[in-house]
Order: sequence, then structure tokens, then C-alpha cells
Amino acid sequence: MSDLKSLLEERRTMVDTKATTYREARDGHNEKARSARTARDDLSGEVRELISEVKQQREVREQLNEIVRSKKEVRKQATDRVRAARAKIEESRAPQAPQEESFGRRGRRERPVTIQSLRRDLDRLEREFEQGRHTGKNEKKVMERMKSIQKQIRDMKAAEANDTELGAVSADLKQAQEEQEAAHQEVEEAASAAQAAHDLMLKWHAQVDETRAKQERAHRELRSIKREADSAHHHYIVSLRCLHSIQDMLRAMRSAESGESHRPTPRMEVSDLMGKLMSGETLSTDELMQLQRYD
Repeated sequence: MSDLKSLLEERRTMVDTKATTYREARDGHNEKARSARTARDDLSGEVRELISEVKQQREVREQLNEIVRSKKEVRKQATDRVRAARAKIEESRAPQAPQEESFGRRGRRERPVTIQSLRRDLDRLEREFEQGRHTGKNEKKVMERMKSIQKQIRDMKAAEANDTELGAVSADLKQAQEEQEAAHQEVEEAASAAQAAHDLMLKWHAQVDETRAKQERAHRELRSIKREADSAHHHYIVSLRCLHSIQDMLRAMRSAESGESHRPTPRMEVSDLMGKLMSGETLSTDELMQLQRYD
């Protein structure tokens, strides 16, 4: 009997040590699980905030794209006015030099003479004259031609100034050109802002993916830690059961030796604590130690 008691005492000490080890391991894993859960929840909140930023930037981009479309329509209208005004001006200028609208050597109708075409001819002759390409009698002819072109330009400008309708068209052309330029600038600014919103949306979207990946890793880590905690808790429960069985046997042996009966009250308290532990309730440190000190 003495040898059996010694063996049981030895086993009780060993199982008690293991129970303590498993309990401490479980508590350590539970502490890590709390930290991991906090980290995961923080990342989940960050993901939600980032998704909100993505949605907001998408709305800003769509609003700016709508502004771009609106400004393009304004620019198109101004461009149409510019074209129409230029067409009217060209049409009104054509009759100013009917003698110039003759057929060429090959029977092709020459383009109507305009102030712009006369200025191009004058610039060309001036360059040629400066380069010394016209000398002798040809020099005089070129000088007379240049004076004739200058007079044509003055006459055409004077005619335009006296032409009320042409003046109105020119004023409309100038206004349309200003509106066209302003609308184009607004289109460029709105398009740039829309592109910036789009780029920022993509940046937020990439950050959502990156943060969500971190959140998923944190969640996997939490699950792994919880598995470790559950395993340690399971081994702790088994150790307690073994410990209580050994203690029950030692108590029975001591009672048999002394002729005393079993004391049910402590055993009922331990059973209650074990019931709480098995149901998932959290026990205090004193209660946990009582489970291991039960004898």
C-alpha cells in the first residue's frame, strides 16, 4: 500500500506540473489571441475606411467627368461659331479682288485673294529682296509689286472697316475665339482634376487590397492561436481529470487507513468549478488553483 501511495504521489506531482504548464500555455495563447483580435479588428476598420475613400473618390471623378463633358460641349459650340464666322469673313472678302480670281495657265481656278494671302506674298518678296535675288530691272518691278500689294492690303482693310456687317462678323469671331480658348482651358483643368481623382481612387484601391491582405493574415493568425489555446485548454482539462482521479484514490486510501468517511463538500465544490470550466466560463486564478490543490 505504501509503494502504491508513493507512486500515486509521484504521478500526482507530475500531472499537477503538466496541468500548470497547460494552463499557463492556454492563458498565454488567450492573451496573444486578444492582441491578434485587436489587430485584426483594427485592420478591418481601416479596410472599411479605405473602401469609403475609394467610393468618395469615384464619385468625385464621375462629377468631374460630367463637368468635362459639359465643358467640351461649350467648347464645341464656340468652335462652331469660330468656323461659321471665318466662313462668313472669307465669303465677304472674296469679291474685294475679283481681278485676282482668274484661271491659271492650266485652266485651274486660282484661290481668292485675301489679306492673309497678300501678306504671305509680301513677306516672300521682302525675303527674296533682302537675299539679293532681284537685281537690275527686276528690282524695280519687285518694288512696284510690293507697293501694289501694300496698297491692296490697305484698301481691303479700309473696305472691311467700312463694312458694318463684316465688322460685326469679325467681332463675333473674336468673341467666339475667346470663348473657345476659355472653354478649352476649362476642359483641360477639369480633365486634369478628373484624372487626379482617378489616380487617387486607384491608389486608395491598391491600399484597400494591401490592407485587406494584412487583415486576412491577421485573421489566419488569430485562428491559429485560438487552435493552440483550445488544444492547451483541452490538455489542461484532461490533466485536471487525471489529477482529481489520483487525488480521489489517495483520499480513499487515507480514509481507509484512518477509518474516516469521504468528505463530499470539497468534492462538490470542485465538481461545480469543473462544470463551469467545461461550459466555457472564465474562472478566477484562485478557482483554477483550487482545482489543482483539491485533495
